[in-house]
Amino acid sequence: MQILYFVGITLSAYIIGAIPMGLLVVKLVTGEDIRTLHSGRTGGTNAMRVAGFWAGLSTALLDIFKGASGVWLARQFLPGNHWLEVIAPIAVVIGHNYSIFLADRNENGKFQLKGGAGGAPAAGGVVGLWWPSFFILVPIGAVILFGIGYASVATMSIPVMALIIFIIRGALGLSPWHYVLYPILVEILLVWALRPNIKRLLAGTERLVGWRAKRQANLQSETLPNNS
Repeated sequence: MQILYFVGITLSAYIIGAIPMGLLVVKLVTGEDIRTLHSGRTGGTNAMRVAGFWAGLSTALLDIFKGASGVWLARQFLPGNHWLEVIAPIAVVIGHNYSIFLADRNENGKFQLKGGAGGAPAAGGVVGLWWPSFFILVPIGAVILFGIGYASVATMSIPVMALIIFIIRGALGLSPWHYVLYPILVEILLVWALRPNIKRLLAGTERLVGWRAKRQANLQSETLPNNS
């Protein structure tokens, strides 16, 4: 029976993660299909590019809730199973990045699953494991996002912060050592999803967000020839 619960909760977590919050929020706000605009991803950063700050924030918070709900499901139906508490939010991230609801075929006719990059649901998993981490991850993540200006860097920094949190808490006996595995595995998922972004970072062509993006746009507009 425990195995059935384990499998059922993992599949349920995937389905929760697969709900494309960014697609729903942007469609509600603007009527547009986020998959056809900018990066085409359904996460908070692209929602912000397409529909503005509040749409991006709403999407990010909903995606954080998705990640946390994976842990809550595990604790509700199999309390004390720390392995499932780790696996369920990972299933949410996989569902978010490769949503069954966004199944499509690429230009070569090959079947593919689309979604986001996984940063917000990954953070949600950390919040589910230890809720005060919200007040660490969100402010620092926002500083990285809007200060450095690269969403990919902010996304990949989340598991690093989580790893530090759970190593400290594990050493103090405040949380099980199983939790250390979560940021390690989720970082692998995020890096895999962000392969194109990492290539652009190395080439110096990655898309900017926040004040740096506005500054770049202003500089480009100032250098355009005056046709008036």
